[in-house]
Amino acid sequence: MGKDAKGGKGKAKQAGGSEDGGAKGKGKSGKSADGLGTCTYVKARHILCEKQGKINEAYKKLQDGWLSNGDKVPPAEFAKIAAEYSECPSGKKGGDLGWFPRGKMAGPFQEVAFNTVVGATSPPFKSTHGYHIILAEGRKN
Repeated sequence: MGKDAKGGKGKAKQAGGSEDGGAKGKGKSGKSADGLGTCTYVKARHILCEKQGKINEAYKKLQDGWLSNGDKVPPAEFAKIAAEYSECPSGKKGGDLGWFPRGKMAGPFQEVAFNTVVGATSPPFKSTHGYHIILAEGRKN
């Protein structure tokens, strides 16, 4: 209860592996093809809410529109929901955090960002700043 940031989820979905750079590292690296946990930079959007109820509302919108059908949330649609719900200044930019290196973000946020498959949306999780949902948009070394 309250420790809902235990990872382990993102690794089950490894279908979207070819989005980490195209022809460059398509299996030669010896690391996992999807780049989970091995990349140096992640490009992500997020929604941040102080209250758990509000982040759950935002996640329900994502579920009703895409996730419950097994679809990926289009970045433009995620951006609309981030603009509506996020309490982070990045919400005005659709939750866009751009590219950030490993070590820049705090604890659970970094864990989830670097372990979410490109194109996938994380379930809500708690950090020291509040409750988040992350959409991973890219990864590179």
